[in-house]
Amino acid sequence: MELAQLLIFAVLAITVVLFLSGRWRHDMIALASLLACVLLGLVPTDEAFNGFGHPAVITVACVLVLSQALQATGAVDVLAMKVLPKQAGPTLTITALTALAAILSAFMNNVGALALLMPIAIQVAARIKLAPGQVLMPVAFGSILGGMTTLIGTPPNLIVSGFRAETAERGFAMFDYSPVGVLVALAGVIFVALIGWRLVPVRNRADASSFETGKYMTEIRITKESKLVDIPLRELEKKLEELDAQVVGIVRNNYRAPSPPGYYRLVDQDVLIIEAEPESLGSLLSNLGLSLEESPANQKDDDSKKDTEAATTSKERTKSEDNGELHLLELAVLPNSDLIGRTAATLNLRRRFNIHLLALSRQGQRSYKRVRRTTLQAGDVLLLQGQEEALTVFAADFGCVPLAERQIRVPEKRNTLFASLIMLGAICGAAFGLLPAAISFAAGMLAIMALKVMPLRKVYTAIDWPVIVLLACLIPVAGAMATTGAADMLAHNMLYYLAGENAILALALILVLTMTLSDFMNNAATAAMMCPIAISVANQLDVQSDPFLMAVAIGASCAFLTPIGHQNNTLILGPGGFRFGDYWRLGLPMELVVIAVAIPALLLFWPL
Repeated sequence: MELAQLLIFAVLAITVVLFLSGRWRHDMIALASLLACVLLGLVPTDEAFNGFGHPAVITVACVLVLSQALQATGAVDVLAMKVLPKQAGPTLTITALTALAAILSAFMNNVGALALLMPIAIQVAARIKLAPGQVLMPVAFGSILGGMTTLIGTPPNLIVSGFRAETAERGFAMFDYSPVGVLVALAGVIFVALIGWRLVPVRNRADASSFETGKYMTEIRITKESKLVDIPLRELEKKLEELDAQVVGIVRNNYRAPSPPGYYRLVDQDVLIIEAEPESLGSLLSNLGLSLEESPANQKDDDSKKDTEAATTSKERTKSEDNGELHLLELAVLPNSDLIGRTAATLNLRRRFNIHLLALSRQGQRSYKRVRRTTLQAGDVLLLQGQEEALTVFAADFGCVPLAERQIRVPEKRNTLFASLIMLGAICGAAFGLLPAAISFAAGMLAIMALKVMPLRKVYTAIDWPVIVLLACLIPVAGAMATTGAADMLAHNMLYYLAGENAILALALILVLTMTLSDFMNNAATAAMMCPIAISVANQLDVQSDPFLMAVAIGASCAFLTPIGHQNNTLILGPGGFRFGDYWRLGLPMELVVIAVAIPALLLFWPL
């Protein structure tokens, strides 16, 4: 083994370990990996950032903008409300929702498709008397399956197409993925509809009137007017039992005492950390004369530079007086939300946005930290109080999904029509070979901006920049695997020790290995790392590389075993009340279905 091969393997091993650890963002790890390759001489310095001009990266950015235009104009909301059955049983309802998620995800960002359908899924779950997770997980999986059916359905497909372009005359076309992808997606949707949803663990079953995300951790301050001053804690605990709540900590003079003893006497300005159901909060406050704890007015915002524009926009649009009607709203934190890694204290929600974080629900974990100082994570469910417009603006500016039925808002029929036609035109331009995909979708993005279909300031915020950086950085790293011969060496060992000369077995190994990696690390990163290996395996077997690249595309999209494998899995973690180990119960049979359908389909449509 040559030195260059040893070095690239070392860089990749460290990169994978960092991806799996989850301690740093994926784009940071990808950039570190690229810089390490440059410093070690594995990637030429003048080619280090060529990935930012790669057609796959440009196409992803443009598709995200076009997808956001469809969402912002209400076009997708109208479609969803028209095609979903109003009154139907669990099987038909879940089939319709899952199928709609798959169809939408074929042509728009799959996280956006799930975000649009989540409130509908939660409402439907209550109507058909199922736990929210029993509907949310099938819809999330459907949105993942739909992404594998077209070139623009998911970033891994664009990456695979880019690698194909380097070894053939051109990359894969818009619907080259469809013959295999549609069969796999169809099989997955049918399995979920008939059997799969019954395998989903029942967590925090919702009744017909409300969506229950589980108990919240909230903070309540004792005031002089409270009935609780100078009484022992055990008396309060008796009262809380009636409301299905309990005290898990007390903060006095900035000192936190978890699990305080029953004889502990309460005094004015004590802050109680209480675990309670969302529905109990109002009764608890009024019956006991308590008030919610608020962030100090002089709390500094450590990240003020990051969202000055968002704060200014929110404040301008929420200057209405405090005597307006207040609303409670539950929001799920999206995987790319600006709230991740921050706290309510650093955001200073009350002073800057005129809203208040009442409570936080994080399923599978029980935190004793003070709510306003708890670092937020993807999938958290926040209970916010404020005026309706303020809450709506905050959710849009910071990347959150309202977990309540939304009214269909169509700003202008003109914009809805333009957004739909522009997306259709861009797809046709790429599908019929009139323009390269990157050019076609870039033209569509320009049309969106020129016709002002959505506010210009929203165009660049619609782009998921961490994903763009991840792709742009890993493309040169993956190229280094080929140039150093590391991919050839790894492929040779795989064939020698596992597959022998059996091309079908090698194809299955590539698919299973890609699926396994995708369950634990970003799917785009998985595709970038597996493509050079797939090409090398095909070359050494002296067979066509297309079926192996297609196997990578399918495997990278099929991350069903863990909540961290795909952003959509993370998004339903809190609202569904899931734990880390809940996904494999439906995810493992789903992956077996994918393998059983994909291998014959690959051999049929992409013969070796």
